Amino acid sequence: MKFIKILFSPITIPMKFIQDHFKAMIFLLILFLLFAPESEKDLASNNLQEINLVGAIMQSSEIVKQIDDAREDANIKGVLLNVNSPGGAVAPSIEIAYAIKRLQKEKPVVVYASGTIASGSYYASIWADEIMANPGSMVGSIGVIMEGANLSGLMQKLGVESQSIQAGEFKKVGTPSRKWSEAEVAELNKVIQGTYDMFTKDVADARGLDYNKRDSFANAHIFTAKQAQSVGLIDSLGVGYDAKKRVEALSQLKNPIWNKEDKFDKIIKKLTASTAVTLHTYFPALVLK
Repeated sequence: MKFIKILFSPITIPMKFIQDHFKAMIFLLILFLLFAPESEKDLASNNLQEINLVGAIMQSSEIVKQIDDAREDANIKGVLLNVNSPGGAVAPSIEIAYAIKRLQKEKPVVVYASGTIASGSYYASIWADEIMANPGSMVGSIGVIMEGANLSGLMQKLGVESQSIQAGEFKKVGTPSRKWSEAEVAELNKVIQGTYDMFTKDVADARGLDYNKRDSFANAHIFTAKQAQSVGLIDSLGVGYDAKKRVEALSQLKNPIWNKEDKFDKIIKKLTASTAVTLHTYFPALVLK
C-alpha cells in the first residue's frame, strides 16, 4: 500500500494541493485575467494621455492632479483633454485652465469637445494648442451669472420672518429673504462684470481674438461647432479619432500608445450596466440615472 502511495504521489500530491487551495487558485486566476497584458503592446507604458472633463465643474483637485501628473511624467509626450461639460463655478474652472496652460508650455495639448464645451469648461480649455469640436457639439455661452430666489412671499404666507445682525452695508447681499435693493444689485453687478471682463480678456488673449469685438464671440452666445469655428472659438471640426490623430501628429511619435481604461473599472461598469438592464427588465418603472 505504501509503495502504491509513493508510486502515485506525483499525481495525488498536486491534486490534494489543488483541493486544499482551490479558492485561492481561482482568486489568483481572476487577478491574472484582470491584469495580464492582452498583447506585447500592453507591456509598454503609454506615451499619450487622454483626460476627461465631464459634467458640471464644482471642484478641480482631481482633474488638476491628472493634468499636473501628465506634465511631470517624462513618458507622456502629448495630452488630449476630452470635454463634455456645461461649465460650472468660476474658481475651479480657472484652476483647470491654468493647469492646462502649465502643461501646454511643456507638451502639446489638444482639447476635444465631444458634446458640450460651454462657459467654465470652455474657460478651462482656452490655453490648449488646439480646440477640436464634434460637429454636433455646442460651444460658447461665455458669460457670468449669479442668481437667487426671493422667498419673501412664501415666508410671509408661512409666518416666517428673517432676522440677523451684521456689520457692513452689503453683508446681507444676495439674501433670499427679501428683494435685493438697487445698491445690492449694483454691488453684485460689479462682481459679475469684473468676472466677465476677466473671462473675455483671457479668451481673447488665448485665442488671438479682438477683445473690443467680444460681443461677436462672447455675450453668452451659444454656437454650433461650425459657427464657433467661424468666430474663432475653435480650430477645427472632427470626431474623437481625429482628435487623437492630431495629438499624435503634434507629439511626433513613431509608436503612439494611449492610456487605457483600467480593466477593473471596465468590469465594474459592465456589471453596473448589466444590473441596470436586469432591474429594468423585471421592474420596468424603476430607472437608474
